[in-house]
Amino acid sequence: MEEQLGLLDLVWNASFTVQFVMAILLLASMVSWYMIVNRYLYLRDANDEMYRFEERFWSGVDLSQLYREGNERAADGYAILGMESIFRAGFKEFSRLVQQSEMDSEDLIEGARRAMRVAAMREEERLERHLAFLASVGSTSPYIGLFGTVWGIMHSFRGLANSTQATLATVAPGISEALVATAMGLFAAIPAVLAYNRFSSKVEVFVNRYDTFMDEFSGILHRQAFAVRSREKKAG
Repeated sequence: MEEQLGLLDLVWNASFTVQFVMAILLLASMVSWYMIVNRYLYLRDANDEMYRFEERFWSGVDLSQLYREGNERAADGYAILGMESIFRAGFKEFSRLVQQSEMDSEDLIEGARRAMRVAAMREEERLERHLAFLASVGSTSPYIGLFGTVWGIMHSFRGLANSTQATLATVAPGISEALVATAMGLFAAIPAVLAYNRFSSKVEVFVNRYDTFMDEFSGILHRQAFAVRSREKKAG
């Protein structure tokens, strides 16, 4: 009774080209899993921070006090990210522009919104980090594995041409070795595609929440700007 080859035996006995393809797919899978875990933890923390800041923001706290609290955490080395970063960019620009008496309320709000949009774009870039790599792994790994399979099958049939006895048992090990490359390509691609789709939908939720917050915060700033300019006109 012939001894059956195990998976490691198939990998070890494969041709150099097929082994090289397998090594690429294994590396891509390892890197993609690292990025999947990294993105999962980052998005989880970002979601927690967003809810924490929203609760604090809508608690009725004075905006200047909220901004000073952020300054204190930043001085302690705490990274200000997410929705709070957008708030700080808008409030800082608004506080700077409101001191210029020649600017009307609409110009004040537009300046604050520009600052918030820039901050929101930076946050979106942070959220989407590594997603392009996951998309590339998901789309190319099956084809890389298929290339290894085709190459391995060609190699097996070339060996069959030089064999005096053409049987299935002669080419079966080589074909099995080649098919491992396709399996590894799918193994690398499927988690990457699932993670990419999941994280992309989460990023879209974050972006929509950021847009909603900017609209709501702009309304608050508009009322403050109108009140400040009204007091200045009365005082003048």
